[in-house]
Amino acid sequence: MTPPERLVDHVDGWRVVRDLRVLARATSSRSGAQRVAWTKPWSDARDWLRERLSGLPVAIDRDEAGNVWAELTGPPGAPVVAVGSHLDSVPDGGWLDGALGVVAGVELLRAACVSRWDGATLRLVDWADEEGARFGHSLLGSSAATGLLDATAAARLRDRDGVTLAVAVRKLGLDVTTMHRSAARVADLDAFLELHIEQGPVLERAGAALAAPAGSVAISRRRFVFSGAAGHAGTTPLEARRDAGAAAARLLLAVREVARDHGGLATCGTLALSPGVATAVAAGAALMLDERHALDERLAAMVEDSSAVAREIAADEGVELVVEPVWSFPAVSFDASLVAAAVRAAAAEAPVAADVELVSGALHDAVALARAGVPVSMLFVRSRAGVSHSPAEDSHELDIVAGTRALAALADEAARRARFRSRA
Repeated sequence: MTPPERLVDHVDGWRVVRDLRVLARATSSRSGAQRVAWTKPWSDARDWLRERLSGLPVAIDRDEAGNVWAELTGPPGAPVVAVGSHLDSVPDGGWLDGALGVVAGVELLRAACVSRWDGATLRLVDWADEEGARFGHSLLGSSAATGLLDATAAARLRDRDGVTLAVAVRKLGLDVTTMHRSAARVADLDAFLELHIEQGPVLERAGAALAAPAGSVAISRRRFVFSGAAGHAGTTPLEARRDAGAAAARLLLAVREVARDHGGLATCGTLALSPGVATAVAAGAALMLDERHALDERLAAMVEDSSAVAREIAADEGVELVVEPVWSFPAVSFDASLVAAAVRAAAAEAPVAADVELVSGALHDAVALARAGVPVSMLFVRSRAGVSHSPAEDSHELDIVAGTRALAALADEAARRARFRSRA
């Protein structure tokens, strides 16, 4: 009896490397990747994806949330396995973040076509706006597809130019209020698998090329808006000032101490002052605070403490404070048996971090699917120096090849497990 075809026997990891290089050249500037969601470079990247898929016998379309899908339909009754990640980037980002998982997914589709693999219906997905770089809402497309999106709140989000998310997506033929209809693409999934760079230093320090994280941290993202009074920089005494900029600066430093006290992380990545001139005391200041912790209850305590500190600073500086929730997500665990399968698949290709309890400090679309009950596993590829969200982001090409092969082996195993469950 002829053994069934395996995807891992037909993938070409070096082609993934070459495709990633081509995509980076096409959608990057000297400052790094510029594939910010809902912008032209992002649309150009998705056009490139469609071109790479055009020669394959797959059905390609876009769902109501803007997620792009490519499906190779298996035999009747076959399980459904999805792979993918996201093509959007942060401004001045790296060449691998998100793109690795999408391009590796294209290679799995190629391998399935060449081998006439019939282990499952295989879907590739490029999730829309994973980064949340423009509007602050990460995992937008995957949240919509898993019923986790608050469409009313999302529609009101604004970028730094005052454009709302509702307007931005409408220009691409989408409607925030109907994004939930994309759930049909997720409802029948037996597994979702995502290959991604680690974006941290753990694997490099452990001497490991690959790993399978057990889950991800909890996150809270809020906007703190301070309102004071404008004044002349040369004539307004310090003791008479209601300086919104000073309040924001104090909070930016104070939240780091709150995070240290709780063993978490706090980041202020955006800060805007108005009127924004050197000769005027800032009448307004707005900063975005991102707080993370591996434990939900510890994050809740962090959020409470940082809010209290902000109120104290506002009172001390004589300014008003409004705190606007932007987005939050609880800690999530991945499917334990799929994680174990991912470890085995990775170990067959490269040194793995077997003794490291790895939880992702970054959020990924896989997290939204896991929270919605889809069996999920991720594979991490070692990041050089732990750098990401930077043009210096990089991984060894051999690690990328190993990660692609491990993803293919994991897809083989996920399909086998799903068939076994259905027979049982």
